[in-house]
Amino acid sequence: MFFLIARSLVFGIALSLAGPAQAQAPATVPPERVKQLFELLDDPSVKAWMAEQRKQDAGSTGAPAAAGASPAASSDAVAAPGQMNTMASSTLDRIKHHIERIVRTLPLLPGQFARVRAETMEDMSGRRPAGVLLLIAMFIAAGVALTWATYRLTRPFRLWIIAQPKDTPIGRAKKIGGRTLYSSLLIVSFALGSAGAFMLFDWPMLIREIVLTFLMAAVVTAGVRMYLAAMLVPSFMQVENAVEVRALPITNEMADHWFYWLPRIVGVFAFFGAAFILLPGLGIDQDGMLVLSVGADSALLLLFLLAVWRRPRTQREGAHQAGHTGATWFLTAYFVVLFLLRIAGLPILFWFTFAAFFLPLTIVLTQRGVNFVLRPGSEDAGRPTIPAVTIAVIDRAIRMILILAAAYVLARVWGLNMQSMQDSNTTTTLILRGLINVVVIALAADFGWSIIKALIERKLGIETPHAEIGDEEMPIVDPQQARLRTLLPIIQNILLAVIVVMAVLMILASMGIEIGPLIAGAGVVGVAVGFGAQTLVKDVISGVFFLLDDAFRVGEYITAGRYVGTVESFSLRSVKLRHHRGSLFTIPFGELGAVQNQSRDWVTDKFNITVGYDTDIDFARKLIKRIGLELAEDPEFKPWVLSPIKMQGVQEFGEYGIVLRVKVTTRPGGAFGMKRKFYVRIRQVFKEQGIELPFPTVHVEGLQNPHGAENAPVEITPELKLAVAQSHTNRRRKKTSTTE
Repeated sequence: MFFLIARSLVFGIALSLAGPAQAQAPATVPPERVKQLFELLDDPSVKAWMAEQRKQDAGSTGAPAAAGASPAASSDAVAAPGQMNTMASSTLDRIKHHIERIVRTLPLLPGQFARVRAETMEDMSGRRPAGVLLLIAMFIAAGVALTWATYRLTRPFRLWIIAQPKDTPIGRAKKIGGRTLYSSLLIVSFALGSAGAFMLFDWPMLIREIVLTFLMAAVVTAGVRMYLAAMLVPSFMQVENAVEVRALPITNEMADHWFYWLPRIVGVFAFFGAAFILLPGLGIDQDGMLVLSVGADSALLLLFLLAVWRRPRTQREGAHQAGHTGATWFLTAYFVVLFLLRIAGLPILFWFTFAAFFLPLTIVLTQRGVNFVLRPGSEDAGRPTIPAVTIAVIDRAIRMILILAAAYVLARVWGLNMQSMQDSNTTTTLILRGLINVVVIALAADFGWSIIKALIERKLGIETPHAEIGDEEMPIVDPQQARLRTLLPIIQNILLAVIVVMAVLMILASMGIEIGPLIAGAGVVGVAVGFGAQTLVKDVISGVFFLLDDAFRVGEYITAGRYVGTVESFSLRSVKLRHHRGSLFTIPFGELGAVQNQSRDWVTDKFNITVGYDTDIDFARKLIKRIGLELAEDPEFKPWVLSPIKMQGVQEFGEYGIVLRVKVTTRPGGAFGMKRKFYVRIRQVFKEQGIELPFPTVHVEGLQNPHGAENAPVEITPELKLAVAQSHTNRRRKKTSTTE
C-alpha cells in the first residue's frame, strides 16, 4: 500500500513540477505592470469589491456594470439590473461561463507549468524533483519502520483484544474499541516516524511545504486503511469468526471488497488534495486549478464506478439479480450526476446532492452497526444484554451528531454563519434560520422520545419468576409489574402526544408564527368536541379515575357487571377483558360500574366436609390440620399458601352426617389445585383411620307390584339406588351454595 502511495506521489509531483518538454513560452510576454494588473484583477477580494461597486452604481444611476472587468470576474458576476433573467436562465449562464473558463484556460496550462517549474527549481536551490521524491520515500519508510516496531512492542495489548469474548455485547464492544485504539496508536507511530522525523532537520521552505503536505496525505491514507481494518476485519487478518466481531453485519467478501477500494479512493483523494494545497502557492491561478480539478474528479469518478460495479452481492441481493443490477445502475447515475455538477460549477447543488445520499447512508450504517455490536449474547454465555436505553442513547446521539455536522458543512458551503444569520433579516436568511431551528427541534424531540420509549420498553420487558401452575388456574401477578404494564402504555401514548405537540408549537414559533391564537383556537375546539362527544369524554374521565384508584391491573381477573375476565390491555377509552372461555370483551370505562377484583392480595376459600355421626370430631380436626400442613410444605403449593388448610368447627348437623367447615387463605388463584389434592388426601386418610364419609341412601316401601299383587315389595336395583342418591346430593349442594 505504501509503495502504491509513493508511486502516486512520484507521478503527481512530476506532473506538477516538470512541464512538458515541448511546451513553449508564450509568444509575447506582457510587461511587468500589465502582469501585476491581471494578478490584481484575479484577486478574490478585488473581484468582490468590484461587484459591490457595480451594484451600488446600478442602484443609484441605473447604468449597467462598468466594462473592463477580467473574464473571470465577469463570469462570476450576477446579471445586470434591468435584465429580467429567471433563476433557470441565470444558472445556465453560470454553467456556460464556467465551461468557457475551462476551455479557455486549458491551452494556457503548459505555460503555467513551465513558469512554476522554473520558479520552483530556483527556490529549491537547484535540488531536483527526484531528490524531493526520494526524501518523501525515505520518510515514509521511516514511518513504516516505526509502525512495525510499535506492532512488535504491543503484542500483549493485541492478545488482550483477542481474549475478549465475542459472545457478549460488552466483549464485542471491547474488541472493536481495542482495535480502534490500536489503530490510532499505529497511525500516531506512522506520523511520528514520517513527518516527525522530517521536522527534526532544517529544510528550505519550499521543500518543507511540499514534503510535509504529501506526508500528511500519506498519514491520512494509512489512517483510513488501519481504521477500516479495525472495523471490517478483512480476511488477510485471519481472525477467527470474523463475521461476529465486525462493526457491521456484512460478509467476508463485502468486507474484503471495501477494504480494497476505500483506501485507494481516499489515497487518490488525499494526493489530489495535497497537490491542490500546494499548486496555488507555486503560481497556478484559479482557472488552472479549475482545469486540474476536472482531471481529479474524473479519476475519482472512475475509482467509484469500479468499486460499485465490482462489489459482491449482499445476502438480500443474492437471490435477486435485478435488485443488484438496479442498485448498481442507480449508484452509477448518482456518481455521474455528482461529476456533472462539479464540472458545471454548481458547488451548492453538488454538496446538497452529496449529503442527500451519504447522510442517510451513514445514519443507516451506524444504526445497523450499533444494533449488531450490542446485540444480545449467546445462549452459552447466558444471553447478557445491554439496556435498551443505552442502545437508544448511543444510536440517537450519533445520528444527531451526523445531522448537525452535515448542517454545519452545508451552511459553510452556502457561505452562512450564525452571527450573520442573526444580524440579517432578509427572506432567505429567515427561511434558512427557520429550517435550522426545525432541524434542531426535531432532533431534540426524536432524541428525547427515543430515550423515553427505551425506558418504557425496558420496564415492560421485566419478567418476574413465579411458580408453575396448571392451565386452568390463574397465574401469579406481580403487583409492581402489573401496575407498570397497566400505566406505562398509557403514559407512553400521552408523552408521545405531548412531545409532538410541543415540537410542532416550537417549530411554528421559531418560524415566526404566533402560537397564542392557535392555542386559544385549539381550546375552543376542545370545548366544542367535549360537548359533542360527552360519552367519549365520560369514558376517558372514568378511565382516568379507575387508574388513579388502582381498581385493576393488566393480568388481574375481575368481574364488572355482567362482564368477567382477565384484563389484557387498556386504551384511553376502554379496557379489554379475556373471558376464561376465550371471548374478548372491549368495554368502555363508562360502562364498567362497580368492579370486583379477584386477583388482589389474598383469597380465603371456605368449603364443607361431611363425616358420620359416630366420628371423633377432635381426631378429625387433627387429621385435617396435618393434611393442611403437608400441602402447605409441598413445593407445588408452597408459594401460594398464606394460611394452611384448617378446620373452623362444626357447621351443622346434616341429614346423614356432621358438616365440618374448612378454610384456607392463599394468593389469588392458588386454592384451586390445592383443594383438589386435599380432597384426594382426606378421603385416603379418613379411610385408613376408619372415619366414615357418609352418603345418602334410600329405602323404598309400599310401592305397587307391576302385576297388580298388593303389598308385594318392589325390587330395588343398584341403578335406582344410584339415581335417587344422586338426586339427593344435587339438592343438598344447591342448598349449601344458597346458604353461603
